[in-house]
Amino acid sequence: MATILLVEDDEMNRDMLRRRLVKHDFSVITAEDGVKAIAAAQAQAPDLILLDMSLPLKDGWQTAGELKADAQTAAIPIIALTAHAMDGDRQRALAAGCDDYDTKPVDFKRLLVKIQAHLDAGA
Repeated sequence: MATILLVEDDEMNRDMLRRRLVKHDFSVITAEDGVKAIAAAQAQAPDLILLDMSLPLKDGWQTAGELKADAQTAAIPIIALTAHAMDGDRQRALAAGCDDYDTKPVDFKRLLVKIQAHLDAGA
């Protein structure tokens, strides 16, 4: 069973995504800000991180950069989840350290395909 760290500050979005991921046999750890996300990633070494880019305390852009700069967490794939869907946002997320990018509202089937692709690549 793969473990996913879901980083989302909106409680309703976090709960909905967590429940849907659990239904698909993932173990899910949650964090509501970038500071807690980094601590959770270091402590629990998830297989993949779903990272909202608009977070309190430390935004997703900074969080992704710090996770990729840390040898302990650098290999964990990060999928950016963001309502930022303007030209250049995908490139900005990838430049920040994310391995993939998906927009909100979340298309869960599309997201599952991306999650599985990254988990398979790391297997």
